[in-house]
Amino acid sequence: MFSGIAGRYDLLNHVLSLNIDKSWRRRVRSELQAVLADPNAVVLDVACGTGDVSLELRRDAAATVIGTDFCRPMLIIAQEKSRGSIPYVEADAMKLSFADNTFDGVTIAFGLRNLADHAAGLRELKRVIKPGGRLCVLECSNPSIPGFSQVFKLYFETVVPRIGGLISGSRRAYTYLPDRVSRFPDKKILAAMMEEAGFAEVRFQSLTGGTAALHLGTKTI
Repeated sequence: MFSGIAGRYDLLNHVLSLNIDKSWRRRVRSELQAVLADPNAVVLDVACGTGDVSLELRRDAAATVIGTDFCRPMLIIAQEKSRGSIPYVEADAMKLSFADNTFDGVTIAFGLRNLADHAAGLRELKRVIKPGGRLCVLECSNPSIPGFSQVFKLYFETVVPRIGGLISGSRRAYTYLPDRVSRFPDKKILAAMMEEAGFAEVRFQSLTGGTAALHLGTKTI
């Protein structure tokens, strides 16, 4: 499914989010600014897709940024966009091909929801982070603002599949998206899951009226 929409993936992300997705990625970079400024640091972008987050992290960074995804057509596009500035590794986010305690920071944007087991996925992300390293999870969310939440639900469940299907040629892929988001843990539950996985200093930020959320945590041991 992801292979089939790879060619229109970036366009649809920008169109369907009204270009707000770019500001969300900048927020991820700002939260990792101290790590990215360290020339000895290495940051991993998991479920990197076509590399938009990886490229945002790499912008003006002294640290090394690596992207990983399980979908080769997405990675091919990411490689073309990065022009050799970022190495990409084809790998399953549930069983990453990296040693324990490798990375100073790990990001996963709009990818945790697609994992078969969210809790196991968080534990795997923790495994590859160094003690003291940070995790950033960016995900779509369900707004809690009265009125706005109903409008967002209508847009997400009705408009997104129609526009996504028309532009990408795969309505199934953009029906899958709201379905996965509706089944994904809410912000407080995800924060609790991160703590249960062993992360400390867990907090989250609601973005754009709660349509997205950025969860942050630190690996202590």
